[in-house]
Amino acid sequence: MKIGFGVPVSGAWATPANMLLIARRAEELGYDSLWTFQRLLYPVGHPMGPVYRSVRDPIVTLSFLAGVTSRIQLGVAVLNLPYVSPALLAKQLATLQDVSGGRLDVGLGLGWLPEEFTASGMPMESRGRRAVEYLQVLRRLWSEEIISHKGEFYEIPPSYQDPKPQSGPPPLLLGGAAEVALRRAGELADGWISSSRTDLSTIHDQISIIKDAARGAGRDPDTLRFICRGVTKVREAGLPDRRPLTGSLAEIRADVDALAATGLTELFHDLNFDPEISSPDADPAASLLRAEEALDALAPNA
Repeated sequence: MKIGFGVPVSGAWATPANMLLIARRAEELGYDSLWTFQRLLYPVGHPMGPVYRSVRDPIVTLSFLAGVTSRIQLGVAVLNLPYVSPALLAKQLATLQDVSGGRLDVGLGLGWLPEEFTASGMPMESRGRRAVEYLQVLRRLWSEEIISHKGEFYEIPPSYQDPKPQSGPPPLLLGGAAEVALRRAGELADGWISSSRTDLSTIHDQISIIKDAARGAGRDPDTLRFICRGVTKVREAGLPDRRPLTGSLAEIRADVDALAATGLTELFHDLNFDPEISSPDADPAASLLRAEEALDALAPNA
């Protein structure tokens, strides 16, 4: 199982200097990937928590990191499809794929926050059907010399969109936890990314649903990627009712070994979902010190 790390994108510690330090150190330590996520708005009074209060743009962040790294994969988990047109996203991702030397992994989601849909001028209805068409349009924009599309949700007049990604199109990975979303990933995507709220004790069941859907669509499930966003919180050992990836560094390493047996192909540690590190009120220097300790201790070859 490959191991990645979430770069600072949420809260006071998400400074360009900290992004640079974590990215370069992760590459030196042999991590396979770096990851970001998207939050467009934080509605006033919303109970989603401090993790989402202040979040950097994922595409801009990855573009920055592409220029200061050379080997490590660069991923976003996830971009919410309805917020931008497929033509715009295809252009941005094709360029990022090439400036990074073909190191981009693209996680895509349907979105769930009503206020973000309102601000984007999009309805929340029919998100699943919209996502299916969106994937089709993205792939056509990256492969067809002239694209002409008129579907249920999107229309593109006969047009060129060049240059195509010279490094090859980036893998398209889908998020989602509902069975219909899992089946959609198996039928259409290059893999699946779990959410920050996924119950890791049942992740094998979700992987099984995706694989069954892939077989039903005539696809080889062994070609798919299964990526876990590991919400990692370093705490004292022996906590009662401890959740996977929360606890001492030794306990977290043991959790990673156990998760490798579930069918996951990749896992990335994401400290952005630890409010002690990513809260807007947390001390950036203290957060960085804790992150560096975890980064060193949880490295693939540590």
